[in-house]
Amino acid sequence: MARGLEPGDFIVYRKAKHSTHPGPRARGVRPAVRGDDYAYHVDKYWLIVAVAKGDKLVARTRRGKKHLLNRHDPAVRRATW
Repeated sequence: MARGLEPGDFIVYRKAKHSTHPGPRARGVRPAVRGDDYAYHVDKYWLIVAVAKGDKLVARTRRGKKHLLNRHDPAVRRATW
């Protein structure tokens, strides 16, 4: 799904998380196997700043951090209205 991404495109990255208190943007909240915390995912909205060799994407967060993502990662999708 994320094959045609280029620098300047916005993406949504579905990040897996776990904690005792999921935040308001948590989706798919389910209890952990042992019961003391929860597993869930949060949608992160990032900008593609570069396309690297080997099907890698360089994404920038809203606070400026950079992440190297696999272009074919199922957690990456193009942001749409």
